[in-house]
Amino acid sequence: MNRVPTGFPKDFMWGGAVAANQLEGAYDIDGKGLCIADINEFRDDIDITKKYNDEVSSTFVKEALESKTRIFPKRWGIDFYHTYKEDLKLLAGLGLKTFRTSINWARIFPNGDDATPNELGLKFYDDLIDEILKNGMEPMITISHYEMPLSLTSNYKGWYSREVIDFFVKYCEVLFDRYAGKVKYWIIVNQINLIGHESFNHLGVAEDLVDDLQSAKYQAVHNEMVACARATAYAHKNHPEMQIGMMLCGGPAYAATCKPEDQLATLKHNQMEYFYSDVLLRGKYPGYAFRFFEDRNIHVEFGENDEEDLKNTADFFSFSYYYTRIVTKESFENGNEALRNKELPANPWGWSIDPTGLRILLNEFWDRYQKPIYITENGVGYYDKLEDGQIHDPYRVEYYRDHIQQMKEAIKDGVDLRGYYAWGPIDIVSCSSSEMSKRYGFIYVDIDDYGKGTGERIKKDSYDWYKKVIETNGEDLD
Repeated sequence: MNRVPTGFPKDFMWGGAVAANQLEGAYDIDGKGLCIADINEFRDDIDITKKYNDEVSSTFVKEALESKTRIFPKRWGIDFYHTYKEDLKLLAGLGLKTFRTSINWARIFPNGDDATPNELGLKFYDDLIDEILKNGMEPMITISHYEMPLSLTSNYKGWYSREVIDFFVKYCEVLFDRYAGKVKYWIIVNQINLIGHESFNHLGVAEDLVDDLQSAKYQAVHNEMVACARATAYAHKNHPEMQIGMMLCGGPAYAATCKPEDQLATLKHNQMEYFYSDVLLRGKYPGYAFRFFEDRNIHVEFGENDEEDLKNTADFFSFSYYYTRIVTKESFENGNEALRNKELPANPWGWSIDPTGLRILLNEFWDRYQKPIYITENGVGYYDKLEDGQIHDPYRVEYYRDHIQQMKEAIKDGVDLRGYYAWGPIDIVSCSSSEMSKRYGFIYVDIDDYGKGTGERIKKDSYDWYKKVIETNGEDLD
């Protein structure tokens, strides 16, 4: 009997993914509070390979809020707050079966600790979700995608403060109750393992407000995981039709050499990347994490009921995939770092391109968890050139073709892959560098890094290609 699948499942969810903070704009209207992304700064004086959201101090936050000249592109995005109907029609034209976006926490609870939610914020998402459904797409909603209310970083200490657990669970409960019957698929926290180069952006812990930043990060993400588990328990009890997922930033690290010490360091590095999904899918802290904490003098305090709360595990596993890296014994000992693999091609920002790594990772995660898998982000940033009103982007088609082919191979390996979300199917502001010029989309948006341009939407050559891929359920990749 032939037990090897021949292609993608008939009900495979072909989609696209974005984040509220990178496209909505409208940062100060309809009662929205400031969120962390509203102080992500664009600077044109930094090497593009070194642009990322670094650690942030409370002084930086204060100065950013007072500045009248610095550039914060996520405050305007692509004005999706006002153009979402037209944009969703364009995206539906691709044949998308599903669309992933986030809800900006600061639109719903402007200060994070508000007694009641902002009804105008909820009304926007009422209309947005209805429009997604109207266009024949299944919504997948991310609850926290770098949109923590900024006041929680100053009035508290972001996720380091246990009070934030209750604030976040309340926020989740409001959304679950509001959108029951409309939204089946939820991701509670985007890329929960990013506590390094997206540290403040993710956790909201200002580096100068804690004594030991390393311990504070792991305490913060512990509190966040407890909140995820409590929210999952609420959804399972009150809305059993909902599917609750957890999400990593994926990308396996390879050992730099065949030396046993590099192999062991790589094992340890990857374990600590999978630590978060081990907790949220298996329901408890693994032994290797306690060893990692002890070896590095990291202190994490458990609340009285945390161990019991963490037993409320997620229903599916999801991850983003952009690049792979390499590990040496020295890089692991130096802050658990991973290094660029110079044997692989890369985009202008230094992000390596490794389609085979996606197949490897899919197999690793399936073997590890035996849970349904969704690739909830995959894509590549490039500079696109507008010529005679057109964008020819064969480099983007090549990237997607190679990765989708490896997905098909992983399905043949036996991986239960349920869906695929191309990242940024319409151009949006870059997460890491706050640029518009780092473009991912199948749809070009005429806005530059400084917020200037007509805002016109133009289909790239890759638009018709991805449309054909979806129409043929991944069979025609030419």
